Amino acid sequence: MTTVDLNSDLGEGFGAWSMGDDQAVLDVVSSANIACGAHAGDPVTMLATARSAAARGVAVGAHVAYRDLLGFGRRPVHVTADELHADVVHQLGAMAAAARAAGTAVTYVKPHGALYNTACAEPVQAEAVVRAVVDVDPTLAVLALPGSELLLAAERHGLRPVREAFADRAYGPDGSLVPRGRPGAVLHDPDEVAARVLRIVTEGIAVAIDGTEIAVATDSVCVHGDSPGAVAMARAVHAVLTEHGVTVAPFAPPIRTAPPTP
Repeated sequence: MTTVDLNSDLGEGFGAWSMGDDQAVLDVVSSANIACGAHAGDPVTMLATARSAAARGVAVGAHVAYRDLLGFGRRPVHVTADELHADVVHQLGAMAAAARAAGTAVTYVKPHGALYNTACAEPVQAEAVVRAVVDVDPTLAVLALPGSELLLAAERHGLRPVREAFADRAYGPDGSLVPRGRPGAVLHDPDEVAARVLRIVTEGIAVAIDGTEIAVATDSVCVHGDSPGAVAMARAVHAVLTEHGVTVAPFAPPIRTAPPTP
């Protein structure tokens, strides 16, 4: 029987501003990438999202990013490897503490936005992110594009590499994600997205933006929580996979812990 994880970027509000319907998405996905305060998220949001994930048996991941609240972490930020390492260490520490207080634990790391794209393509940035993970908790998995510099660095350091596909993002013919600014980069139709995911999961094939078929290996499929219609897309994907005998389950089972006693 085929099993695949569904993940989503959650906890991406900040203060009085909310982003997406996290509670509805958490009812569908099996892993939650929770913003750690760099591109979005704040202590209250992080803790509340971790608690909601724990209550549903959803695995918790640290969604680390460049420190760029204004740009939602989608702009490249020029930092040294040591600065990036320290920033990721800081975010992992904050998310680990929030998860522990929520009665769960972080089981994996997934960079966000510009950091994801850069670390997948650039060895120095990939090494800085992975070195931070190793220094904080070498039991954590790393979630990223298959064949990326980020997963190669994770393997070199003995971390578990987890291959990610995207439900609602277009692929280039080389297997990279089409930049968000280009027409057709983000998909919106739930039925189209669900059919696409089913083929990726069961056949390992996706149709690139130029119409060519490309190989896409995956252990986890991302449905972005901030996309318009994210809940409908997540539900459609889950329903189609289940109907075709695919089990939706986290690649890294959630860890239940006892919250600290006062």
